[in-house]
Amino acid sequence: MFQALGDPERLRLMIRLSEQEICVSELAELAQEQLTTVSARLKSLYAARLVKRRRQAKHVFYSIADDHVLQMIRGAVAHAAEPNSPHAHAH
Repeated sequence: MFQALGDPERLRLMIRLSEQEICVSELAELAQEQLTTVSARLKSLYAARLVKRRRQAKHVFYSIADDHVLQMIRGAVAHAAEPNSPHAHAH
């Protein structure tokens, strides 16, 4: 699980997915990356059971796997945003 979250781009996907369910093509567009690149990252997150997916017609939608994962991602974001966090001013 932590290995899957160790990649900054996969972590960005998780943060975006913590806000809403979204289809792969829209994620790729938002990230300004190739669909295959985003799909590969999502596959890693899915294999780590951090996200779930559902198919609707030709689209595949991803969302956070469960409330535990959602709490973990939101907690990490809140921690990084704290004024005393060493990463608060990194962006």
